[in-house]
Amino acid sequence: MGNRLKDNLSSAYVEAANKLRPKTERRKIVAYVESYDDVFFWRTVLSQYEDDTRFFEVMLPSKKNLSKGKKSVLMNLLSKKVGRNMIACVDADYDYLLQGSTPMSKQVVGNPFVFHTYAYAIENLQCYAPSLHNICVGVTLNDHAILDFTAYLQQYSEAIFPLFVWSIWFYRHDNHDFTITDFNQVVTIGNFRLDDPMASIQNVRRKVGTRIKQFHRQFPDAKESYLTLKDELKRLGVMPQETYLYIQGHHLFDTVVVPMLRKVCNQLTRERETEINRNAMHNIQRHNEMSGYSHSIASVELMLRRNTGFFAAAPFRRLQGDLERFLSYPSKTPE
Repeated sequence: MGNRLKDNLSSAYVEAANKLRPKTERRKIVAYVESYDDVFFWRTVLSQYEDDTRFFEVMLPSKKNLSKGKKSVLMNLLSKKVGRNMIACVDADYDYLLQGSTPMSKQVVGNPFVFHTYAYAIENLQCYAPSLHNICVGVTLNDHAILDFTAYLQQYSEAIFPLFVWSIWFYRHDNHDFTITDFNQVVTIGNFRLDDPMASIQNVRRKVGTRIKQFHRQFPDAKESYLTLKDELKRLGVMPQETYLYIQGHHLFDTVVVPMLRKVCNQLTRERETEINRNAMHNIQRHNEMSGYSHSIASVELMLRRNTGFFAAAPFRRLQGDLERFLSYPSKTPE
């Protein structure tokens, strides 16, 4: 019975339940999220806004089945009356940048009870460049900075920005000749070399330039609309230096950031192990130190998925502004 009631929740139902609570108890706001990984992210975000008057319950789209994803969340909410006591928390994907040109985009950018990441997905925020050194420290317990992640991802972003504008241009024109998958294939880093990180950037620049020349030949009349779109994307917050925040999150996470972090962390781990071998007084001490250190090393992927160092990122600050405006309204505001 309890699960059936939860699956039939509506904002009005939650509001009625809140009214039955003693006045000293906090108001509950249900927040639907896309998948398991999103639970921790949105719990971290929403916890900032809990106080002695309200709290959030982060839930998956349904307790009746295993359906997940943005579509499940939004369909779940559209079938109910969303409002002050029920919200959706989703990845922006391209829907934010499409600015209402598709039905899904209209829901994401136009529904005041749908909150999105502004960045493409939570993975992009987890890969926020200024936080990546701390990820390496968490993984290896070695605070030696051997790569400037912010500078590297800035160079990568500037290299892919012109093609990213084309990617959005194709989606805005409902043209499927250049998909996100096609874009990802062009901007793939390939073999990241810690001894020469800029080599991979140069390779990306070359591939991007080749594809852009092709588009210039294929769409000779697109220059004006392209430049207009580029200016609009900048107004929406897509700066050339931070394009990585707006490309497909799984691609960024799996093929750009994780391989880079693994090589950095492997180097930092070797440094620490060399230090242990050099300073150990005898084999027993060496064995004990090495064993203790190896048990302290964490997984790059898990540490990155638990990263909360993105609070200074511009997209996240915009999300915070949306939540603060939502919560500043009186709880009895008509829905």
